[in-house]
Parts: sequence; structure tokens; C-alpha cells
Amino acid sequence: MNQSLLKRYGLHGILIPIALLWISPLLWILVTSVKTRVEVFDASSGLLPQNFIWDNYPAAMAVAPFGTYMINSVLVTGSILACQIVTISLAAFAFARLTFPCKNLIFSLFLLQIMFPIYAIFLTNFITVRELGLLNSLPAMVVPFIASGYGTFMLRQAFRQVPTELADAARLDGCGHFATLWHVYLPLVKPTLVAFAIISVVTHWNDYMWPLLVTNSESVRTLPIGLGLLAKSDSGADWTRLMAATVIVVSPLLLLFVVFQRRFVDSFMHAGLK
Repeated sequence: MNQSLLKRYGLHGILIPIALLWISPLLWILVTSVKTRVEVFDASSGLLPQNFIWDNYPAAMAVAPFGTYMINSVLVTGSILACQIVTISLAAFAFARLTFPCKNLIFSLFLLQIMFPIYAIFLTNFITVRELGLLNSLPAMVVPFIASGYGTFMLRQAFRQVPTELADAARLDGCGHFATLWHVYLPLVKPTLVAFAIISVVTHWNDYMWPLLVTNSESVRTLPIGLGLLAKSDSGADWTRLMAATVIVVSPLLLLFVVFQRRFVDSFMHAGLK
């Protein structure tokens, strides 16, 4: 018993400093967002502000149309996620359970998407979007990401762990491929879907470079670009307003993680990437 307690508290003694180290930037952002500009660079003012300046939040919102940026970010991120869930589910089911010529070769070629960094294909994506006439629109930020090689691989591995007897029973009941996918496979891989959804949302919610390349008007830009506007000025960055805007941007993601953290952890425990 003593050894068990020692092991438990020893593990906590290691994890707590790591957790504090990880959360310290978030605390610094939150504290800075309610300081004055003078206090940010005055070492003698201490860590906590003398007076909490909540006016930094409405002031940050007034610099750019953050309400419009928020709606655009939600639309773009949600559209990408919805398209990816459909495409990776169909592709993963085909690669996991169907038989067709050159399946392994096609799957290997499909996984090349994981090996290439996204910045390496920006030019080709930009040309494609331009030829489609989608520049400076919300679809321009969605179209290049409607498929995901990583998501397909992740879901394929999860599908392969579903017992084939369940699929055979579904076929005996008259289910086709789509019905089997919907009623048998997808309900059993919900943790994996949630994990991929969180990864996808975080990635595209924070995406800065691609929306900056394909948009040039405020009506279709997203939240990270709004943060960039606060960081760039002739007099230098206004750190208090920038941190206030950062809190606004990251709050939905933090809330999303808090709500789904158990599913997020369980997904990696049960994904079984073998």
C-alpha cells in the first residue's frame, strides 16, 4: 500500500510541474489582457495588475470586425470538419473492408498527403482555387482540406478492429455498404471520430497563412488574421489588446477540449494504431 501511494504521489509530483509549465503561457495571456500598457513592461508592477482593465476586450473588438471573423471561422472550420468526416469515413471503410484492384497501392499513394507539409502544396492549391474562381470567398478556405490522409489512416485502423461478424450480421439483415457503415462501424468508432474532430478544428481554427493568401477583404477573413492586424502597427504591437483578442480566439477551443477531454483521451486509448 505504501509503495502504491508513493508511486501515485511520485507520478503527481512529476505531472504537476509539467502541467504548470504548460499552463503558464495561458495564465500570462489572461493576466496581460487586463493590464495597462505601462504595467506590461514595468517589472516593478508585479505579476498581477494593480487594476483589472476590462476595457481591453471591447477595445480589441473595435480594432477589427471580430464578430464577422468569428462567424467566418465557425463556418470555415465547421464546413471543413463536415466534409472531412464524410470523405474519411467513406475512404477508410473502403480501404478497411472492401476489396478492389491495387487497393494497397492506392492507399499508399493516398497517404502521401501526410508526408508532404501543407506549405509545400500551397502554390498548387492556390492555382486550383484561382482557376475555380473561388478566391476571396469562404469556399476558397474549405476546398483544399475536404479530404484528410491522416484522418483516413486513423479511421481505417479503427474500422479494422471492428469484428467482421457484426458486418456479416448486418448484411444478413439486408444492409448494404452504406447502411453497414452507418449502423455498425461509425457508432463503434465514435472516440476516434471525436479525436479527429478536435485535431481538425484546432488546426483549421488557428490557420493563418492559407486564409491570408486567398482572401483580401474583411468580410471573408477569419480570427487569426484579426490577431495579425493587432500585432502589426506603426507603433508596435498593443500587447494588452492583442492578449485580450487572443483570449477571445482561444476560448472556444479551450471550452471544446474541456467538454470532450474524456472522449479525446479515450480515443487514443482505443484507436489501436497497429
